[in-house]
Amino acid sequence: MSALVEIQHVTKTYKNALKPSVDNLSFQINTGTIFGLLGPNGAGKTTLISMLCGLFLPNSGHITINGFNHQTNSKACKQIIGVVPQEIALYPTLTAWENLIFLGNMYGLNHATLKKKIKTYLQIFGLEDYTHQKISTFSGGMKRRVNLIAGILHQPQLLILDEPTVGVDIQSKNAIINQLKTLNKENGTTILYTSHHLDEAEDFCSHIAIIDEGKLITQGHTQELIQTHHCQNIEDVYLKITGNKFRD
Repeated sequence: MSALVEIQHVTKTYKNALKPSVDNLSFQINTGTIFGLLGPNGAGKTTLISMLCGLFLPNSGHITINGFNHQTNSKACKQIIGVVPQEIALYPTLTAWENLIFLGNMYGLNHATLKKKIKTYLQIFGLEDYTHQKISTFSGGMKRRVNLIAGILHQPQLLILDEPTVGVDIQSKNAIINQLKTLNKENGTTILYTSHHLDEAEDFCSHIAIIDEGKLITQGHTQELIQTHHCQNIEDVYLKITGNKFRD
């Protein structure tokens, strides 16, 4: 299986920081996998995702996405990536339809194709009756579902999900996870997923990497990690290798 994302000896230290947020980090994400990136608060997950998205560059090391990198061809990288951030990235005074039309146009999608995709996804996520309602009137779960639609309209090869089910009801959570599994299975979409819901990660992710203090602690197939560390589940693995120290 070929690597879609290669992270090679990547280090990122913020100005005036006492230590790196990401410290000589190396691993790869193979095409077609659902890859869980787990770690305590402050482990470096957000910094790594920001570099994958091209928001800033590493101090040293290299990140390539399908052979491209942000230093030399950021436009190509960004066309490959879809991002569903933890914060709702929608305009509250616009309707669901208006938000998705606006964002789809930013991707340069054909207008007729875009309208068809939006109608299909709104139906899949049970939002067709709310198409022309303002986002400000939506529940948290409804906003999450529109947020996800916005990230997949252009059919990205790599979908980056930062806490995609945080604060949502069980129905919205199931709708989101099931649709993500469908995208992975039917479209071959590679998914990078971060969450503090470790039981969800265990069920959802085929591969998992755990990082702490910017360093890679362990990685591998989800079930193999559980067996290798002689644990009952991923939560036990996580606590065993990251310890019980409080994180802020």
